[in-house]
Amino acid sequence: MENKIDFELPFSNPELLQTITGSRDKFILILEEGFDVEISQKSNSLLVHGQKQNVDSAVSVIKSLVGLVNKNIFIGPSDVASAISMQKKGTLEYFSDFYSEIIINDVRNRPIRVKNLGQRNYIQSIKQNEITIGIGPAGTGKTFLAVAMAVSAFKKGEVDKIIITRPAVEAGESLGFLPGDLKEKVDPYLRPIYDAMGAILGSEQSGRLIERGTVEVAPLAYMRGRTLDNAFIILDEAQNTTPSQMKMFLTRLGFNSKMVVNGDVSQIDLPRGNRQSGLIQARRILANLKSIGIVEFSHNDVVRHPLVGLIVQAYEKDEERSSKKFDA
Repeated sequence: MENKIDFELPFSNPELLQTITGSRDKFILILEEGFDVEISQKSNSLLVHGQKQNVDSAVSVIKSLVGLVNKNIFIGPSDVASAISMQKKGTLEYFSDFYSEIIINDVRNRPIRVKNLGQRNYIQSIKQNEITIGIGPAGTGKTFLAVAMAVSAFKKGEVDKIIITRPAVEAGESLGFLPGDLKEKVDPYLRPIYDAMGAILGSEQSGRLIERGTVEVAPLAYMRGRTLDNAFIILDEAQNTTPSQMKMFLTRLGFNSKMVVNGDVSQIDLPRGNRQSGLIQARRILANLKSIGIVEFSHNDVVRHPLVGLIVQAYEKDEERSSKKFDA
């Protein structure tokens, strides 16, 4: 086994060191878990201990983070996780490029930026096309970035309204038997949207916009028969639409509007039978139409804590061992 080494990384000042370690050393913990190294503080330096390749990788990520901080860019846990992921994929040299543009500032005045190439392609598609279809696993930022783009467009005066919808598959789109008004009936299905809006605008402001009707939240069935002008429309969990529902939704597009359709084709909850996912059909038949962008995310675009990746790997290894025992 390769011998372990120590590397000392000096810092120009204590403030920079504190920023890189994070509150209560949370960034250090993420780096340790991501690269299987031990990191300790010595005066104005960080000591990195572990296998040489892992130490080199951790030091490279730390230096990249220092580069951001020196440009007065705020860093958080997701930035550390993204840098670790890019280092492991051999693309760390492009890390700082993602910080050249701010989508919008969140409720705490922190800038929202893309975290990887998949997210960058997604944002560019939204800017350039009237309809963008984002397909990929949970955790890739599809919903959050769509809401960020919608709020940004609204604040710039590019649209007058934000419309958010989602198929209520579990209730079969028949919400009448559920207690409460329309908002109370639909809320459980749109919680991820509300969470994203709360993070960007704050719960009070997002609540006021909903009350005024500037932000409209409605089940997909309520889109029928409407033409949506001057609006930014988001369809979430689109894998759970039928082909007829998807066609109905897409043909609601009006003048000076943008649509974002998001979904994960590996998480289809439609009733069993002959009901094909409208998202899968739309990806196939709309692929070559102008002004429609289709962005495919992969598991590599998931922005998650490095420990989650280690947990997944551990489960996969256990499944492999169990499979081999069963085969034997």
